[in-house]
Amino acid sequence: MTAVTSSLSDDQRAILALWYEVNASLSAYHKLITTYGDAQLAWQATVGAWKQLGLHHTHLKRHEQPEQTRAAIDKIQQALTDGRYGLLFAGQPDYPAQLLHIYDPPPLLFFRGNSARLHQAQIAIVGSRKPTAHAQKITFDMAQYLAQAGYVITSGLAIGVDKRAHLGALAQTDLDYQGRTIGVMGTGIDVNYPNHRDQLFAQIIEQGGCIISELLPHTQPHKHTFPRRNRLVAGLSLATIVTEATIKSGSLITARLTSEQGKQVFAIPSHIDNSNAEGCHHLIREGATLIYHPQQVLEDVNGQLDYGKRSYRPTDIISADSHQVEVTQSSVASNVKRNSVTMVSQPEPSHIKSPRSAIVVPVHLTQIYEQLDWHGQDLDALVIATQLAPSQLIGQLMELELMGVISVQGGRYLRV
Repeated sequence: MTAVTSSLSDDQRAILALWYEVNASLSAYHKLITTYGDAQLAWQATVGAWKQLGLHHTHLKRHEQPEQTRAAIDKIQQALTDGRYGLLFAGQPDYPAQLLHIYDPPPLLFFRGNSARLHQAQIAIVGSRKPTAHAQKITFDMAQYLAQAGYVITSGLAIGVDKRAHLGALAQTDLDYQGRTIGVMGTGIDVNYPNHRDQLFAQIIEQGGCIISELLPHTQPHKHTFPRRNRLVAGLSLATIVTEATIKSGSLITARLTSEQGKQVFAIPSHIDNSNAEGCHHLIREGATLIYHPQQVLEDVNGQLDYGKRSYRPTDIISADSHQVEVTQSSVASNVKRNSVTMVSQPEPSHIKSPRSAIVVPVHLTQIYEQLDWHGQDLDALVIATQLAPSQLIGQLMELELMGVISVQGGRYLRV
């Protein structure tokens, strides 16, 4: 674990005290800081003074019990000392600079794993908790491709698309590319939610990734904590990809926040009768960029990050004050405008297929290939559609599968 705050300063204890007493309420915390100027003065203010600010009665009740607050901070201090997690404060250089530009940056972040990932260029991948098999594959391959291109994949640690995004980023044989993923939690840093996520958490940390939360330790999941998580996923990333999502998916919140932050939203299309992809189709209708290959993401993001003729890698460390982003390499150090980084183009990994427009299918296989789509058809339907003998049809399907242009999932043949 990197950059662990082992001994809290008085200012940091005061920040934690406020964060604890307002129960991680961003509006209440920022109201106190705006009124009093710093955390120590805010914490020293009387309950009556807090009441005049119109703070919630539960915040006032906690402020009436400073000993409980100190005890909670002591527990956090002990956990930091034991190395159970780390803590970053907004005023520190190790705090991710990207978050300083969002509307409501958290005053602190708890983390486990390699916090240096927070300063590398990130692309968010989000989507349905119940994705189709095709969406799972697309998500995994896209995350793997982008991680090999040098980006860190950021997502929300949920089941479904989020998990496949993290696993795709982790599926690297080259040690130099491992661990390029960040998981943003909608719970306290020490809460494994859902319960079976502990294995994924461990894999991310062991391979050099990072898990973060703005919420206090022991905070349980709540319907309000996940939109908060989504704003951090959007805030940390240069762009967001939605691979599959329903019209009411929380992923659309992440997409909206990404757009509001002036960043690009990408969406993958599907069949018009796929209710699981209605959210993606809605995003495309509203102006999101339609993509069908990760190279298209790289081209667009690289175009956004161009600055003069300089070339940097997305793995370069990003740090910033409220106005600039600094990209640092061992041989290059340059202050440039926010998000002004040019990625060095990378060769396309062999395990990722070229865009579909580049696929060349032999003439004798064209008939069967044109009958296939990305949703999948079973053998009986293909026999009827092609009028081929089953033995001939199976032979052609095997040829296409060996070419790597189709796959078989659950007895259904589909394009890849």
